Amino acid sequence: MKASKLHDMTNDELTGQLKDLKQELFNLRFQNATGQLGDVMVIQKTKKDIARVKTILRERELKAAAQS
Repeated sequence: MKASKLHDMTNDELTGQLKDLKQELFNLRFQNATGQLGDVMVIQKTKKDIARVKTILRERELKAAAQS
């Protein structure tokens, strides 16, 4: 997922996206452990998407703190 697309989302949407990505990562790890996952790079991509969402949420949090 592109960071520019994530910047357009609201905080609530980002939080929901983060929850979905964490659930997806759990499922991917489970599939990998049972040998059902074909492309293991999907796990790495999902981790990077989680990091992007967390980074944007943190940036907004710091920006809000600086303004008040």
